[in-house]
Amino acid sequence: MGRAEERRARQRGGRRAAPKRSSGAGTAAGSTTATGTGTATGTGTAAGSGTRAGTRAESRAAAAGGKAGAKKGIRRFFTWKKILGTFFGMLLLGMGAFVALYLWIDIPPGNAAAQLQSNVYKYSDGSTLTREGDVNREIVDLDKVPKKVQLTFVAAENKSFYKDAGIDFRGTARGLLNTLSGKGKQGGSTITQQYVKNYYLTQNQTVTRKLKELVISLKVDRQKSKDYILAGYINTSYYGRGAYGIQAAAQAYYQVDAKKLSVSQGAYLAALLQAPSQYDYSSATPTGKRLVKNRWNYVLNNMVEEGWLDSAKRQAMTFPKPKDPKGSAGMGGQIGYMVEAANNALAKRLVTQGTAANINDAKALVDQGGWTITLNIDKKKQAQLEKSVKAKLTSKLNGKKRKVDDAVQAGAASVDPKTGKVVALYGGVDYLKHFTNNATRRDYQPASTFKPLIFAAALDQGAKTQDDRAITANTIYDGTSGRPVKGSDIAFSPPNEDDTDYGNVTVQRAMNASINSVFAQMGVDVGMDNVLKTAGELGMDVDGLQAVPAQTLGTMGASPLEMAGVYATLDNHGRKVTPAVVASAEHKDHTVTFPSAVGEQVISEEAADTVTSVLTGVVDDGTARVSVSQAANRDGQHVAGKTGTSDNNKSAWFTGYTPNLVTSVGLFGENPKSHAQVSLQGATGLIPGVGRINGGGYPAQIWAAYTFSADTRTTKFTLDTTQGAAVEPTETPTFTRKPSETPSSTPTSEEPTTQAPSTSEAPSPSETPSRTPTPTRTPTRTPTPTLTDGLPEDPVEPNDQ
Repeated sequence: MGRAEERRARQRGGRRAAPKRSSGAGTAAGSTTATGTGTATGTGTAAGSGTRAGTRAESRAAAAGGKAGAKKGIRRFFTWKKILGTFFGMLLLGMGAFVALYLWIDIPPGNAAAQLQSNVYKYSDGSTLTREGDVNREIVDLDKVPKKVQLTFVAAENKSFYKDAGIDFRGTARGLLNTLSGKGKQGGSTITQQYVKNYYLTQNQTVTRKLKELVISLKVDRQKSKDYILAGYINTSYYGRGAYGIQAAAQAYYQVDAKKLSVSQGAYLAALLQAPSQYDYSSATPTGKRLVKNRWNYVLNNMVEEGWLDSAKRQAMTFPKPKDPKGSAGMGGQIGYMVEAANNALAKRLVTQGTAANINDAKALVDQGGWTITLNIDKKKQAQLEKSVKAKLTSKLNGKKRKVDDAVQAGAASVDPKTGKVVALYGGVDYLKHFTNNATRRDYQPASTFKPLIFAAALDQGAKTQDDRAITANTIYDGTSGRPVKGSDIAFSPPNEDDTDYGNVTVQRAMNASINSVFAQMGVDVGMDNVLKTAGELGMDVDGLQAVPAQTLGTMGASPLEMAGVYATLDNHGRKVTPAVVASAEHKDHTVTFPSAVGEQVISEEAADTVTSVLTGVVDDGTARVSVSQAANRDGQHVAGKTGTSDNNKSAWFTGYTPNLVTSVGLFGENPKSHAQVSLQGATGLIPGVGRINGGGYPAQIWAAYTFSADTRTTKFTLDTTQGAAVEPTETPTFTRKPSETPSSTPTSEEPTTQAPSTSEAPSPSETPSRTPTPTRTPTRTPTPTLTDGLPEDPVEPNDQ
């Protein structure tokens, strides 16, 4: 038995080892078995083979064991079972938390925001200006809204509205993440969620509110019909123009009841909800108009896609431009303009301090009511400004005699340079007749009122001329009309008013006469990027402006309020003044704080004061001399200012100041029907082609009538400068070399040298005054071009008279 077992063991071992050996090895093993000695040999061979095989097996086992041990160590912490368990555990925990929230949160009653209140507006003395904000909303049943108009809102906001459970989990999750990361509001909410936010909750962007919105939306969707939710949504949404709900919106934009809205009109109102202020077609920017048209097309195309609108009818539809806005009752005259300006200022502040996520939400908060807003408007100054505009301009307009008179629009803003308070504001003839606020609109060129900013940049940055001479009030420039600017990569040769050549003139005289060719060259000398930088620091909105020489002629847009702020900064010796319409705003649910309107030094005191000194020459020796310097009630008051008349006489300006008051007056040509910009030529009976409205005319007259009555104290500028018309000149005028290629329509003096100018080149003593100007001073008049309509095409601007 022992031998048999041994034999069987050897055979088993041989069989295990055989696959590892060649066929020759097998034969040899068989041979050794036949002899006695071969047994031992065969056994040894088999044993050796088995040993090698065992060693290899052990190596493989050891390696596998090592790997298995490593895997086993990792799996102790990260196994599929543990991962799945953790995932499902978190999922169950989240579901449990949500169930708890669902059970805990009930549908609340409609919030106070759904029941709008009035806002109270006050003058700076505390007396009531007006009450405004009675709920501009009329709830209408859904059956009063055409079915296809109802569907425009579904197509715009939530195509799955009739199928979903009232929430968009992905959109809500994205909103929560954005709120936590501080990225603000994004779309994604269903119609149900938006209705819940409008009616039951608030506009505040918080995680708590979003979670409540989610739960309440689910409950509302289960407990209320889709028609009930849709009716609530279109009746509570804000459409702009102070209109809440579809009925108010239909009246505000199309002056019809909601039941008479067409599908295309409904699609516009549905598109409007995405950005009411930006998408109001009557006041939208070109970008806003393009975006709302795209949104309108999107709504209608979705309706076709969903089978709610016939494609042929869709193709036949044209964009339904809304009617011009109408102010609400009690907002007539200047009141509506002041209220609008106050509302906009408050809304911007709500966004800045984080109370509202964006300007649309902020305006909705203001329009919800409950505010007591105190303006900086001085009641007496406001009345005087209105009286001055009527006496000097509107009383002379007669649209029945002259069609152009209906196109004349006036705007003005008056600012205290020491405090930044907006003490008076003129927005137009009547808020109920002309909705656009002319005091804050930015769609007209400020023209030559921009020229002082070029000089301010030159002074503040120590700029030099092309021949390396410092730019001062006495620097000589070539005033030849149409002279190509030197040193610019962009060719620019602006003509002067009526193509008049002035020859070599000082900067002071160039400012007095508003000579285009001089300031075009100065802008290039300073560097247009530097000019725009200084303009921005002084208070102009220069975002997006190209730094090109044409900007020296004031071809950008600006408002009277904006220009009043810029000149107030100059008046305040270079300390930034940001015009403030609102003094305070109080609300039981919102705390609002307003920063000081006077900021830090943005240009040097000497630079600001030198500009002021030079601008006194415009009043006493230049384009504003007749209207301002010779005003009967000036009474020795020091005045600085600048006129401006834009290309083709579409706008005319005078922005001027005393030590205590800065006021900017603008006149704008606007077609009363199309609202397109038109020329002011021939208005008030001036002979077309001969007499035109310019900055030195009605704007300066309005300014003088208002300022010398509103600011009766006789004050003098205290200036830190040795340059300009208001002080004694202390240096010899310096020259800039006239390019040899300069064309000239009339003979000019010889090429300037570095020596003092000859009589023909140098300004007369009256052109660079040697003493502080007074009302009794009789300056020598600068060359007065003939008033004709020979105005150059864009981007060239004529000089002022």
